[in-house]
Amino acid sequence: MPELKTIGLFLLTAVAELVGCYLPYLWLKQGKSVWLLVPAAVSLALFAWLLTLHPTAAGRVYAAYGGVYIFAAIIWLWLVDGIRPGIWDVVGVTVAMMGMAIIMFAPRTA
Repeated sequence: MPELKTIGLFLLTAVAELVGCYLPYLWLKQGKSVWLLVPAAVSLALFAWLLTLHPTAAGRVYAAYGGVYIFAAIIWLWLVDGIRPGIWDVVGVTVAMMGMAIIMFAPRTA
């Protein structure tokens, strides 16, 4: 079950990062309120804090997180941007998630 906890934590982290980046995008590109920067900053602070909750080396966490971020961003593309992922998006996500799994869950001595 630690694998599910790790992936769940990564997914929550990815959502915090996506929200933290999307809100300034709305302000800059779509003319929405500058006040969106406040929840964006909170979301990015949450993102950074969530990355500290993993019990392994920071570099390993950052590397593996990238794979889950790619997965979450493609889901965001579909649900928020309204663009259905294509076959190459799915292939890319699969490769990224395999990389994440190897980095986080491979047996190691240190």
